[in-house]
Amino acid sequence: MTSPGQNWLLYDGDCPFCSRYVAYLRLREAVGPVTLADARSHSELLDEALQHGYDLDEGMLLKLDGRYYHGAECINVLALLTTSSGIFNRMNRAVFRSKTVARLAYPALRLGRNLALKLLGREQLKQTNAAH
Repeated sequence: MTSPGQNWLLYDGDCPFCSRYVAYLRLREAVGPVTLADARSHSELLDEALQHGYDLDEGMLLKLDGRYYHGAECINVLALLTTSSGIFNRMNRAVFRSKTVARLAYPALRLGRNLALKLLGREQLKQTNAAH
């Protein structure tokens, strides 16, 4: 495992939706070096998130140039940052470039994540981190 740089996106690698979303983003093309980090294997970043009061079961966390973006704000910022190359990135930008749409849609996205984890028999990060 490489050590994360100063810019990173922390997500739940056990969530198939989160993993696919991060895989399809072309974030590095837009912002340069950024670590795409699974919270389950980057405990140092998960600890940093928790120390700053962020709950990764409530949303992904982007740290960019020393600033944190969580949940709906995170996907809004990602939509504005990513390139417009590829159908996924164009759709992502079209839907989530609006802060209002991101804020309204995010609870449904989080519900989908929680249902997927439950159906797959996987624990949420809180339960995983409690053993950490």
